[in-house]
Amino acid sequence: MRLSKEKAPYLFISPFFILFAIFGAFPILFSFFLSFNQWDGLSAMQFVGFENYLLVLTDPWFWKSIKNTLVIFVLTTIPQHLIALSLAFILNSAKVKFKEFFRSAYFLPYITSSVAVSLIFMTLFGEHYGIINAVLKYVSNFPGVEMLFNLINAELPIRWLNSAKWLKPAIAILITWKFTGWNMIIYYAGIQKIPESLYEAAEVDGASLFDKFFRITLPLLKPIIFFGVTMSIIGNLRIFAEPMILTGGSGGPGQSGLTTAMYLYKTGFEWTQFGVGSSMAYILCALIVTLSLLNNKFFNKEI
Repeated sequence: MRLSKEKAPYLFISPFFILFAIFGAFPILFSFFLSFNQWDGLSAMQFVGFENYLLVLTDPWFWKSIKNTLVIFVLTTIPQHLIALSLAFILNSAKVKFKEFFRSAYFLPYITSSVAVSLIFMTLFGEHYGIINAVLKYVSNFPGVEMLFNLINAELPIRWLNSAKWLKPAIAILITWKFTGWNMIIYYAGIQKIPESLYEAAEVDGASLFDKFFRITLPLLKPIIFFGVTMSIIGNLRIFAEPMILTGGSGGPGQSGLTTAMYLYKTGFEWTQFGVGSSMAYILCALIVTLSLLNNKFFNKEI
């Protein structure tokens, strides 16, 4: 059978739509349908309407997981983008040599397996033999550092993974280390598109490095920053693998490391409450969309 020239292109692109329908659209729609039903994966489904959503919204552990996730989001997003933006600006300088090496080195953590990274950081965060505590103990002898430790109420050795106070910062350090390089590459690409003539004109006017960054680089990078922050909202509110491994799947002391994605996983696949888990997923999706829209509204005023 010969196909007409109008129909032939649709045949060639059909594999994508077939795979998307099976592995993309169907799970999304089925999960939405499942959120209105009670199902353990084996017995017959029972329609319960909005009961699953009401159960999730009145569950104190769900709100605790939301709080944990938002705290980790703030602790990671702000330093992540500040460091990435600074590194990109420095790397763009003509005085920096071996740029290809530094770009690869900073980007390498992003493509490294989350499982491998988490296992390594479990060793680094060790209470008695971890490198991080060893370094902190060494620098604690420097003038002024002990006062800083007292200010933040830090007692050495810090129980990073066994303390409700320090578990979220530990998770935040790992995620910041892993994703800063990705943001740096995005910002570096954006800076590369800024005309060099602007910096040359600024130099003629006697602008300092500080002036170049805040009066040229930062204003012209606002669309890129908007993209980076939006991706951080989507990614950091769905964090799962890193806290799951660092806490051994338990959520840590006082469930201080329990993220919403972890709680969703436990609800659906450990406690086999797939309907409740699906409704939880859509509530989390609504939170991500809301924060993304607020971010969009903020940057639309700034851009």
